[in-house]
Amino acid sequence: MRIALLGPVAWRTPPRHYGPWERITGLLAEGLVARGVDVTLFATLDSVTAARLDGVCPHGYAEDPTMDGRVWEAMHIAHAFTRSVEFDLVHSHLDWLPLAFAGQCRAPLLTTIHGFSGAGILPAYARAASNYVSISDADRSPDLEYVATVHHGIDVAELPFTADAGTGLVAFGRIHPDKGTHTAIEIARLAGRRLTICGIVQDQRYFTEQVAPHIDGDRVVFLGSVGPERRAEVLGSSAALLHPIAFDEPFGLSVVEAMACGTPVVAYPRGSMPEVIDEGVTGFLVPDAEQASAAVKNIAAIDRAGCRTRARQRFSVDRMVADYLHVYATLLG
Repeated sequence: MRIALLGPVAWRTPPRHYGPWERITGLLAEGLVARGVDVTLFATLDSVTAARLDGVCPHGYAEDPTMDGRVWEAMHIAHAFTRSVEFDLVHSHLDWLPLAFAGQCRAPLLTTIHGFSGAGILPAYARAASNYVSISDADRSPDLEYVATVHHGIDVAELPFTADAGTGLVAFGRIHPDKGTHTAIEIARLAGRRLTICGIVQDQRYFTEQVAPHIDGDRVVFLGSVGPERRAEVLGSSAALLHPIAFDEPFGLSVVEAMACGTPVVAYPRGSMPEVIDEGVTGFLVPDAEQASAAVKNIAAIDRAGCRTRARQRFSVDRMVADYLHVYATLLG
């Protein structure tokens, strides 16, 4: 089986800091190669992978303000599709743009939809000759047909278990109103707990007006973007991850990463959260800040070892790779 993984090129694969789509694509590539699959990864040329690496983009365009992402993504897709005749299947982890050129792909095309960037892009999906995988049942569009739902997987070995966490809380993700960073600050205040915030600033005005005024280095600490080497340390040393999202999140990678460390999650029940969190086992689903603070005060009721066990059972990278191999086999007959 010869598989082409068409990865995103906003960041390196795997990412140095932020880059959830790149992280999943990289984990899938490594897992497939480990199972003997012939994989070519189309990604930035500074990517690190056991697969064959090909591409045209020297490094992530999000890391270089001189690069126009639209231009480099188009060249990246064109290059991969030019080689598509060499593969049994092309598996895209990009947004909608490859679908506009799906007619140029000379192998069956599979697209993992990591989330819709807007309702206006649905025509690109509806008209393209591609099969689709959703990353949660909650993120499915009624206008599309899907071959499967494949939840993301994580490398549990990179996220060691922490049995005795502190009392502090963590908010881990991009700083944007969608992620509810300001709400996490309010929840921590109501619960009387220290809050550590990690993530790239995606909305500077929001950060300046609603987040930065609360950062004092004591009760509210901001670490910025935390790379893989510190992710487990920050997540594992926290009593709970706060995830008061204000949008229908397709998956939530930091949620399962926290659970793998044994750290339960207190989240708003939007998008995939009811699908990802097992109530009372890996976290609590709550409707507002007051009930979130009450859940924090009851967080010790969750067994951290049991939380990690459930996360490993449901969200290991091995399970994700096996799911995708089943999808490939189904599509290729």
